[in-house]
Amino acid sequence: MADKPTKGLADVVAASTALSDIDGKAGRLFYRGYDIHDLAGRATFEETAHLLQRGKLPTRSELAAYGDELARGRELGALLSANIAEIAEKQKPMEALRSLVSLAGADDPDKDSIDPEANLRKAARLVAQQPLLVAHYHAARTGGSAPEPDPSLSIAANFLLQVTGRTPGPREVEIFDECLVLHADHTMNASTFAARVCAATLSDMHSAIVAAIGTLKGPLHGGANEQVMKTLESLAPGGVAQAVRDKLAAGEKIMGFGHRVYKTEDPRATHLRRMSAELAESTGDDTYYRMSKEMEEVVLETKGLYPNVDFFAASVYHYLGIPTDLFTPVFSISRMSGWTAHVIEQHADNRLIRPDSEYIGETDQKWKPIDER
Repeated sequence: MADKPTKGLADVVAASTALSDIDGKAGRLFYRGYDIHDLAGRATFEETAHLLQRGKLPTRSELAAYGDELARGRELGALLSANIAEIAEKQKPMEALRSLVSLAGADDPDKDSIDPEANLRKAARLVAQQPLLVAHYHAARTGGSAPEPDPSLSIAANFLLQVTGRTPGPREVEIFDECLVLHADHTMNASTFAARVCAATLSDMHSAIVAAIGTLKGPLHGGANEQVMKTLESLAPGGVAQAVRDKLAAGEKIMGFGHRVYKTEDPRATHLRRMSAELAESTGDDTYYRMSKEMEEVVLETKGLYPNVDFFAASVYHYLGIPTDLFTPVFSISRMSGWTAHVIEQHADNRLIRPDSEYIGETDQKWKPIDER
């Protein structure tokens, strides 16, 4: 008799990868063997994207060449540019990104190839363009226009400039860059798996990324950081503890806590907590940091759950001036480095992903003409 299926494929190994690994019991995350605690605040997002897509941390000359490639890849194609305004008018952020990335695929000069070199070029363009798509979408829906990206600035600096309309301070850029590094990849999560399933059919990279974005759109995968911020905004600063206890007693889920893999604190949350505290102090408004800390203490005491990557990311993005409904799109900016690396890896050693299923429906049904049913 066949084994019973595992709901949600929990603990089922779906693929082999050299990109990232998790030790859930110890609360550790690795990118190509590098501990996230060693990379965060040290490696830039561009270095991390190079590591994931091209297999190694770049030398200074390799990083310069990769940076030049990213700068060239920021140019948006004609079809994409012509449709951003209408898409921004009719679609919410994640729906819009799904549409815009599909249009970017139509504009891409390598759209008809999945050869290794073409995949590397497309991967760099997608990493370069995703921040622009979010920024131009936001500008279009607010009736403005995003500043042109500065080729001398990093992805983090350009995005903050384009979304907020002001030149960010050096420390703001460093903090946001570290956020991008922390979110770059996370093993076989739902959106990454969706991308690999699509890529395994030998479909193209943009199609696989659209599949990933469509998966990230779902509230059980993406959107938790946005919901954390909405929860914080809905609570009175002096009534956090009681409100959280009441929600838990009523069986409500508090977003931003617990994780399918980690049995202790998510290592990314460690860094995000620190950054939230720093930004709270530097902005002179520690309201949301204090509320977050109080919420964290109550949930740990009551449910034994630790914060995950989404919890403190909410207040960090808020302090950086990023609109709340762009929190999940910001996640896609970072994760684009991991998604594209997974597509490259899948294409390099491919086998169609085709799991079995357990049939639980009726058997031995007999057909009857329609007048006899």
